[in-house]
Amino acid sequence: MVTALETNLLTKKRFIETEPLSKAGEKGELKVWEAVKRAYSDKECLGYWRYPLFSKVGETRKEPDILIADQEYGIVVMEVKSFTIHNLLEVNGHRWEYKDFYEDYGMPYQQAEDHVFSILAKFDKEGILRRKISAKALIALPNITEKEWINHGFDRMPSIPPIIFGDQLGKVTILEKIKQAPDLMKGHTVDEEKWRAIKSVLAGNPVQRKEIAHASKNQETRLGIINLLAEKLYELDMKQEELGKVIPPGPQRIRGIAGSGKTVILCQKAAQMYLKHPDWKIALVFFSRSLYDTMVTQVDKWLKYYTDGDVGYDDEVAKNLKIMHAWGAKDRPGFYRYICEVNGKKPLAVNDIKAENIRGLGNQMGYICKNLLEEKPNMAPLFDAVLIDEGQDLMADDYYKFEGKQPFYWLAYEVLNHITEAAENSADKRLIWAYDESQSLDNLTIPTAKELFGNDQKFKTFVSGFHVGGSRRSEIMYRCYRTPGPILTAAHAIGMGLLREEGMLRGITTKDDWQNIGYKVLNGNFRIGEEIELHRPESNSPNLVPHLWKAPVLNFSTYDSIEEKLEALANKIKENIKKDHLKPSKDILIVVLGNDYALREAIAKKLLEKGINFYISPNSKMNVLKTPNFREQNKDKIWEEDAVTISFVNKAKGNEAHMVYVVGAEKVAMHENDIKLRNQLFVGLTRSRGWAELMGVREAGTEKMYREIDHVIASGNTFKFVYQKAPIQTTNEDAEEKEIVLV
Repeated sequence: MVTALETNLLTKKRFIETEPLSKAGEKGELKVWEAVKRAYSDKECLGYWRYPLFSKVGETRKEPDILIADQEYGIVVMEVKSFTIHNLLEVNGHRWEYKDFYEDYGMPYQQAEDHVFSILAKFDKEGILRRKISAKALIALPNITEKEWINHGFDRMPSIPPIIFGDQLGKVTILEKIKQAPDLMKGHTVDEEKWRAIKSVLAGNPVQRKEIAHASKNQETRLGIINLLAEKLYELDMKQEELGKVIPPGPQRIRGIAGSGKTVILCQKAAQMYLKHPDWKIALVFFSRSLYDTMVTQVDKWLKYYTDGDVGYDDEVAKNLKIMHAWGAKDRPGFYRYICEVNGKKPLAVNDIKAENIRGLGNQMGYICKNLLEEKPNMAPLFDAVLIDEGQDLMADDYYKFEGKQPFYWLAYEVLNHITEAAENSADKRLIWAYDESQSLDNLTIPTAKELFGNDQKFKTFVSGFHVGGSRRSEIMYRCYRTPGPILTAAHAIGMGLLREEGMLRGITTKDDWQNIGYKVLNGNFRIGEEIELHRPESNSPNLVPHLWKAPVLNFSTYDSIEEKLEALANKIKENIKKDHLKPSKDILIVVLGNDYALREAIAKKLLEKGINFYISPNSKMNVLKTPNFREQNKDKIWEEDAVTISFVNKAKGNEAHMVYVVGAEKVAMHENDIKLRNQLFVGLTRSRGWAELMGVREAGTEKMYREIDHVIASGNTFKFVYQKAPIQTTNEDAEEKEIVLV
């Protein structure tokens, strides 16, 4: 049964407030926005308060107040002016003169027009929309009635634009005023295909298009499939759209499965924060050094998309929007390192803590942050917003906690400014973190609010419920856009050991939480001895490669010897390059399980023997097994032009490729109850955005897990198993932190 709250949320999903309308001076804007929502409540539409399209207005940038897209009128932009009739001196065409207002004059209709034409320019880049979408611009004056306007003689002025007055905010009247407004562009009827494209462009989906290497639409080749998909616009995902567009007035936790777009959303949020609030100090923080280029490129793309190319990520932007590795190094800024330097403390490097013999980067990070928090209590705030990606890898074991709190997260919280509009005694600060509990390689602790911030009562609802404006404090992203469904479901099942003969090792044991990551529990309640049936609908894995490729997108191959496996691997890659026309770099990735240096070296030598260049991070160039001089290494680099990357999982994490080979299944099979090794396999497979092959050697002791893998792949997107015992680790959310999820 759908509750009244859920109905309201479903309605709200079509109307997105990029920031809450809660300030005292925004009552007029709120009045118009609420009226527009009522007017469009029965129409198929997508509405935004302050859509992030920033046109240059004098020395500042301004976004449209209200943007509505609907199938009948196309695009409608409204500029809202909340002055009274006494603030308006003159109306001279486009130029309006004011008194006792925050500005002396303005050109509201021209602003609305400029926004309309900027949006239409984005549509014109898509063939299906080019010159085919109608568009209108209007001015809304919520604090002026039509009678007041006429009494002051403004109706007799030349070139008066279409205006909605304060006494014309009824549902029927608003729609009639929009209908009567002249078209700035007269388009065609908006059918379903055009409507999907409109919503996709407004969501910024063109930003994520992959560049086409060279023209080929031969669907017998992998490049042909890739190019075909590059031309498509994915349908709008309202959860992603809301998450990416809304700047919450406080904390937000984003829990998402692998490939759900968490990184893209954080980069989008960071770019939008900077454009809306260029005076804010913002930190976008991540765990994997190999993600530097990805993060900078993403932020740069969003900045350019929102400003028609006028603003990109450069040194000037970087002064206030800092993209930083969590730790940092001498040659690279880092979050921890930056805080140390500002506070006059010498940052600890990896070599400084070697004697402590701390296992795992999460624990190492916990140690250095705890050390800083103890040495420098009551640090001054440095940031207005901190956004954290790969949050699961920044968790430390209990031994390294600071006063019962996770040290890295508490450090981030401590250096944040309080939010001025937050309620008195509120713990709210603009801390936003994203995580995937299945991808942590060193630590199996889930970053719930209690785990991060301890038992302090003021944090009990830190990520529960809703902010002012309706944005959720905690969100779950259950759709996977990167990894094809058959690969994702296999990765989940193998990673958790769902079909393991002795029972699952880790995972979710409630229907709600399975639903939250995109699965349905068709049968069972996770009682011991009960059969469980799980199913992942295709709609939650919208990657189209499995539908276009005539063969399986996931293969599991085993061999009698390492040499036979290496020979097969090299030959497959040679075929990918020659027949499929894939580029060695960024299209193909080899992930080596178990941090097996000998296997990595053997693969490299075999590729070179076959005339295929290889690259191993952090070496300075291709076809080098090791760069002894650390000064010549580049730890931020994972790709080298014209070379196939061979990587351990910790380096591959956060990156992706069309064709992924996960090599060394025997390492996992020999220790099949090791959760961390299974996590490596999960992360390796989910690097794929097209095809994956898992490769292993048949050795004594591998048979049981190899049977399990075959069983998993044969099961497709539906798994049946007997629930035998509680797993070693559950990933269910704490009861007091349950999110409301609408699917």
